[in-house]
Parts: sequence; C-alpha cells; structure tokens
Amino acid sequence: MYRQELLDNGVCVLTEDMPNVRSVVTGIWADVGSRDEPPDAAGISHFIEHLMFKGTRKRTARDIAEALDAVGGQLNAFTTKEYTCYYARVMDEYFDLSLDVLVDMVLCSRFAPEDIDREKNVIAEEIKMYEDTPDELVHDVFASAVWHEHALGRPIIGEASIIESLDRSRILSFYKAHYSPANLIVAVAGNIKHQEVVEKVKAALGSVSGIKAIRGENRPVPHSNMVCRNKDTEQVHLCIGVPGLTLDNENVYAMQLLNIALGGGISSRLFQEIRENRGLVYSIYSYHASYHDTGLFCVYAGLSKNNVLQVSELVFQEMKSILDHGITEAELQRSKDQVKGNLYLSLENVTTHMSRLAKSKLYLDRFVAPEEVVEKVNKVTRDEVRDITRAVLLPGSLAIAAVGPWDDCEILHDKAGEILA
Repeated sequence: MYRQELLDNGVCVLTEDMPNVRSVVTGIWADVGSRDEPPDAAGISHFIEHLMFKGTRKRTARDIAEALDAVGGQLNAFTTKEYTCYYARVMDEYFDLSLDVLVDMVLCSRFAPEDIDREKNVIAEEIKMYEDTPDELVHDVFASAVWHEHALGRPIIGEASIIESLDRSRILSFYKAHYSPANLIVAVAGNIKHQEVVEKVKAALGSVSGIKAIRGENRPVPHSNMVCRNKDTEQVHLCIGVPGLTLDNENVYAMQLLNIALGGGISSRLFQEIRENRGLVYSIYSYHASYHDTGLFCVYAGLSKNNVLQVSELVFQEMKSILDHGITEAELQRSKDQVKGNLYLSLENVTTHMSRLAKSKLYLDRFVAPEEVVEKVNKVTRDEVRDITRAVLLPGSLAIAAVGPWDDCEILHDKAGEILA
C-alpha cells in the first residue's frame, strides 16, 4: 500500500508496505541533477554524490563502507540529469541502521579538502573510462546534437578540467542550495509500517531547515543536427533520433508502444530485419527517455564502418513504414504484453518499488499504480500509435550522432530526408 506524508520542513516521505518480503529499501532522493548546473560547474552534482561516501562527522569513509556490508546490506548512489539518489537495501531488522547511514551521509558529509582533491583524480579516471566506452559515449554525443549548449546536452559526469577547477566553497554552495529539506524525498519500500517510518524520518530530518531550490525555466530547444566524433574504434556507434515526450503527456503510452514495436526488444522490427534477417549488426535497439519538459527518442546501432549507409537506410525505411502504415494489430498486442510483462516482473524487485515511488512524485506529483499503467496501455489503439509516430518522427527534427571511424553524418541526414519525406 502506497502512502505519503509531508513533514513541516518540506521533506516528503513515501512508503509502500510489502509484508511478504524480508527486505527494506530506503532511498533519499535530491531533486537536482546535471541540468541544474551552470556551465562552469558541469559535473558538480555527480562529484557531490562521490563525496557523500568520503566521511561524515561521525563516520569515516571506511565506516560507511563497512556499516551495511557487515549486515549483508547494499549501499549505492547514482546521479542523473534531473535527480540524485542515495539508497540502501537491508534486511528489515536493519532499517534503522540504513536510515541512519543515509541521513548521516546526506546531511553531515565533511567535504574535506583532502577528500575533494583525491576524488578529483578518481573522477578523472572515471571520465577516461567513459571515453573508452564508445557505446555509452555516443548517447551523450547524441544528446549534445539535439540540445546543443543546454545542460541536458552535457554529460552527467562532467569534464576533467571543470572538475579540477571546483573548490570546496563552490561545492558547499551548490550542496546547500540543492540539498535543502524541501528538495528531498525519502522513499521506503519493503517490510515496514508507514507511521513508524514517518516518525523515524521526522526524528532524523525533521529539524533541518532550508529553502526549496526552484528549477529555473530553462526548457531546451531541440535542434536537427549531426555530430560525428572520429575515434579509433573497431565499430561505428550510431544514434539516430528525435525529441520525445514528457511523462505527463497523454500520448506517452502510445510512444512506449511505438518504441517497443520499432526497436524495443528481440521481436522488434529493427532487431529482426537488421540483425536476424541480414546479420549486419550485433546490437541494435531503440529507447524513449522522458524529462520534466521534454523527451528523447533514439535508435542505437553498433556496426562496421562498411555497413553504416545500409543499416541507416534500413532504419529509415522501417520508420517510414510505420509513418505510412502504422504498426500491425499483432505488433500492437505484442508490445502491450511486453510493457505489462516487463512492469510486473520488475515489481518482484523491492528496489523497483522504491524507485517508482520517488519518480512518480518527482515527475507527476502523484503515485501511478501499476494497474493504472496497464489500463492506459490497454486502451492505446493502432491509430494512436500511428498519430504519435507522425507527430514525433519528423525529418526536420532528426538528429544523428556517431562515434568511431566515420566522419560523414551529413550523408545520413540526406538519406533520411529522401526516405522519410
């Protein structure tokens, strides 16, 4: 059962009682991500996430690492473009310990100068590793092609030179502005009782004060752009896509079904035609990502340089086929079943329950039950999928990015214009 309570200082407490499990997952979510960073501090949200594990006033970094390990628990964190999450998974009897560790990290981290200097080197190595992973790098190159200089187009990890320039005062200023109580959500799922959780969170966080940080009106303007980053790799990593939809858009479920039919699994058109029937790629898929005020729809392929033109032409042809004729009734039903299956299978994981609580609050300001998702998916018609395809897959909105031994994205754009027009 989902429940919510807002503490007097603005901290939002969300719970889902799951009495049939023995675990509890607790997440502290800060409503801040890389899109909230100024250009000269790009990467600071991710940097702060790292520093939260480096010691507090009562725990050393080793103490933090060992606290939950010692009871068989897990402690982790991640930063995205729009939020940051710190979470712990433990047996239900250790919930108090997990909450104490998380609150200690988020409220009482030392941000010691020596830790900042050391972690700059760690992130510099992380950036090098990221640069050596072209199948991940290309998605950020694609985002930069779509959104140019907007913060959504920058990599979450930042740039080494900018991270190196950040000092303690700049880090603390950003932290204090974005980790105020009204910017925090505590989401808890598992074998817990709502009121007990509220009382414990209130004791831990209820006395903290601060002003809510308001995300500025910086809606990104999409661009039809081509970016080729020449890199000495064995494959060309290619992204082709357009701006997508927000989570609160009434057509987002039709968009999800379009994504699945086109490239969202091994039964999709792209996988079957380009990998299975022709053997031109090992990896090809599509995805749809939503943000507060925009979205992104993208097709990815990893392929040999000699196959770039042929594969891209096949991608455009499948897009054109759906634009002209829509998807079949069999594809529609298969896509619906896939959405429902993926949803219910994911809900066997307690961490998924915790994440759904927080993301629903962050993006929709309400909880969306699985049954509501299934009901809305079931109502989508072939005509609605065709209509959203025609509204989104516009040749004039197309962006293309490539990383690898390829430097002529313009020819791909011209080919898209010929086929999709």
